[in-house]
This record gives sequence, C-alpha cells and structure tokens, in this order.
Amino acid sequence: MLGLEYFSFADLWSPLFLAGMLLLTAGYFVLIGPLSDRFFGSAPVLFRHRALFVSGMFFLYLAQGGPISLLGHLMFSFHMVSMALSYLVAVPLIMMGIPEWVWRSALKVNPFRRLSFLAQPVVAALLFNGLFSLYHIPVIHDYVMLHFSIHRIYYAVLFITSALMWWTLINPLPERRMASGLGKIGFIFLNMVLLTPACGLIIFATQPLYATYSDPDTWALAMGYCVPSDPAALLQAFGGPTFFGWMSPKVDQQVGGIAMKFIQEFIFASMLAYVFYHWYKKENGQDDNEELPPSSGLESGSLTRA
Repeated sequence: MLGLEYFSFADLWSPLFLAGMLLLTAGYFVLIGPLSDRFFGSAPVLFRHRALFVSGMFFLYLAQGGPISLLGHLMFSFHMVSMALSYLVAVPLIMMGIPEWVWRSALKVNPFRRLSFLAQPVVAALLFNGLFSLYHIPVIHDYVMLHFSIHRIYYAVLFITSALMWWTLINPLPERRMASGLGKIGFIFLNMVLLTPACGLIIFATQPLYATYSDPDTWALAMGYCVPSDPAALLQAFGGPTFFGWMSPKVDQQVGGIAMKFIQEFIFASMLAYVFYHWYKKENGQDDNEELPPSSGLESGSLTRA
C-alpha cells in the first residue's frame, strides 16, 4: 500500500528511534512515580494526563519514526501531515501530560529563566511560524532535506519553538500566565494568520517547488538519509518519487499545503472555542477557570504551598 511494501521493517518503523521514544516514556513514568518525592509539591498524576503524554509520544513517533515519516520522503502531502502531527498535535499533548510540579522545578533552572523572554506570546508566535515558513522556502527545504545533521537540528529547533508557542495557551501555572482569555483569543488568530503565507505559497504555486519531490536525482539523495540504500540503487528500482504517488508532484504539493492549513485551522479553531467559552463564563461571573485542565492532581492546598 502506497509503496510501503517495497521497504523493510526497519525502514518503516525505525527501531532505534522507537527505542529512544520508549526510554523517554519510561523515564516520564519513573519521574512521576518513584522519583516524585524529590520534587516539592509533588502529587499523584491523574490518568488522563498520563494518557495525554503517551498519546503525544505516540504521535511524535508516528510522524518522525514510523510509516508517516517514510511516506513524508515519498510524497509532499505526507510530509506536511508529519509536520502537523509533530508540532501541532504531539507537542501540546506531551506538554499537557507533564505535571505542574515538574514544570515549576524545570523553570527554576537558570538557563530556562534567562530565556523566558522567548515564551512571550508575540515572540513565540513569530519564532515558530517564522522558522516553519522559512523551512518551506524551496531552496532552504531542499538544502535541509539533503543534509542530515542540519535536518535533525532544524526539526529539534522547530519542536522547541512549537513548545514556546503552545505555552501561552496551555500553561498550567497560574503564577506564570502571560495572557488573559481575550489575549489568548488574539494569540490564536495571530498564529492562524502567520502560517497562511507559507501555505498559500504551496497551495497556489503553478509548478512543483521542491526538487526532493520532483527531481529523481535529488529525491534519491534525500532518501539515502531515510533508508540505508545507495541513491543509484533507488533510482534503478523506482525511477523517482512519482513511482509512489497517484498524484502529480504539483497536485501532491497542493494537497500537502491544504492538509497543513486544514489541520492547523481545526486545532486552533477548537482551541479558540474552548478559550472563548471559558473567557465568556468568567466575564459573566459563572466560572473563573479559563485554562485547559491542570496537568496534575494537586489539591488547592498544595498549590498554595507551592
């Protein structure tokens, strides 16, 4: 299906990456379990928050190490789905699964405190959306795809800036909240607008923009970082990326841009509805809880002590 049958188990599931993700997940459960007593104000973590963290790690693995990652090297549309899952789905799920007492301890670390200005709403929005848009300028995208170390570094930076961007919306610490309900609504609209130019460039382009999805030689070189195979062998076996797609490179590119924008709009529209609902209730004196559910089972007394 989709040409996946031509690749090995290791190509499809990236066992080393999977092992790393499992170790990180195990470390999370050790942290909130046996090691939790070492944190001031620690408390049992609710099941839903554990489920959020595991779900986030699952989507991150699927997008960066599973079949979607491989498909993202074959078709641009899957590349954009991978990007959306990595930075618009996995990141907030992982963050919501981390307990408040872990966040408090982590944010006391000196380097984090010095860089706290990066989490300011406008700065964070410009950083993530700017780097995302920059990455999808054709010449930069093809260069990053052809240089493995830069590719990994760029994706790590996108992950960090995505977390900074999401912090404004899902920050569970009352003492560190930087935006009111109305401010969050404006912040959501800002993010929806900032990503539009990049998606528009991709959707309305009159020709394929990315050599890694249209030029066989460039595609074969980029694939060499995804599967352990000689580029010449890949070209001999498949001829190029069009072997795997039922759409032309131009249509595949357009579908990718539409998919990215649709996923972003759906996620932020859902967040907008949530924030607006609780902001409206607060303004009318019905409810003062405008945030997402807290990420730990702390009682109010524990919060006071913290």
